[in-house]
Amino acid sequence: MKRYLLITICLLTQTICSAQNPFIKHMYTADPSARVFNDTLYVYPSHDEDMATNFNMKDWHVFSTTDMQNWTDHGVAFSLNDISWASSKAWAPDCIKRNNSYYFYYPVEQSKIGVAVSDKPFGPFTDPLNKPLIDINTEGVVCNRDFIDPAVFIDDDGQAYLYMGQLVVNAVKLNKDMVSYDGKVHLLEGTDDFFEAIWMHKYNNVYYLSYVGKSGEIKYCTSDNPLGPFKYKGVILEKMNSGTNHHSIVAYNGAWYIFYHNSDLYFRNHPEEEPKFGWGHRGSPHPYRRSICFDKLYYNQDGTIQKVVTTK
Repeated sequence: MKRYLLITICLLTQTICSAQNPFIKHMYTADPSARVFNDTLYVYPSHDEDMATNFNMKDWHVFSTTDMQNWTDHGVAFSLNDISWASSKAWAPDCIKRNNSYYFYYPVEQSKIGVAVSDKPFGPFTDPLNKPLIDINTEGVVCNRDFIDPAVFIDDDGQAYLYMGQLVVNAVKLNKDMVSYDGKVHLLEGTDDFFEAIWMHKYNNVYYLSYVGKSGEIKYCTSDNPLGPFKYKGVILEKMNSGTNHHSIVAYNGAWYIFYHNSDLYFRNHPEEEPKFGWGHRGSPHPYRRSICFDKLYYNQDGTIQKVVTTK
């Protein structure tokens, strides 16, 4: 009873009091992109429906924290209702700040990448283009599966990049307006076993491209150039019980963190269900209702990343 009372109080104040994984407990969330803006850490996930039986997500919430323990749900920042040219599958997004504005990149309909803009990190966001920024049929794109999972990165020289795709990593150089690009699509080399969920970060002048492999693990490769070629380095995170995974890596208040998702919340909410592991197990009820988590990430002296130890 006390647990449900606490959740009710937190919802009324828009604060989710959570110091353990999964750290968002009042709704199902997945695909967390973590960003630091103005000394606050924001997370941009997708939103699994409470009774989901497929990946038919409809909107995006934004969460924030200043202490990694107490989280604020800022509500719906953007949704399919705000898009005139798409009507389904509001999947994994990302967001970045530039020009005193916040640019929200999102995939829809398994084939199109859009961008929305706000003057606040938690929205509401609006669509300045009224069309996709890039899609699966754009000249130069190579994708014979889903064209999804945009991840944005601004380098130290100010050049912004957008990475996206499945099976093949497609990348473009964004223009300074952040809602257009220079017209060329780059296909990245050296991304061994790449399946989906691209993320780019930089550490000690090395570019780290991480992703979910076909094996279900989160893997990474490195380069001295944001467009590669890359060299495979290893596994960061083991398979999760959600079957799928999608992560981000960010530094905040002197520590590095990896954000990811699993299905732990579903099994906590449904103790009657047998906790079968991962996608494709006969009778598994859970792949479409996921929950976001985070843990600390550590580097070795040579710059390689230690395999993450997950916590509950």
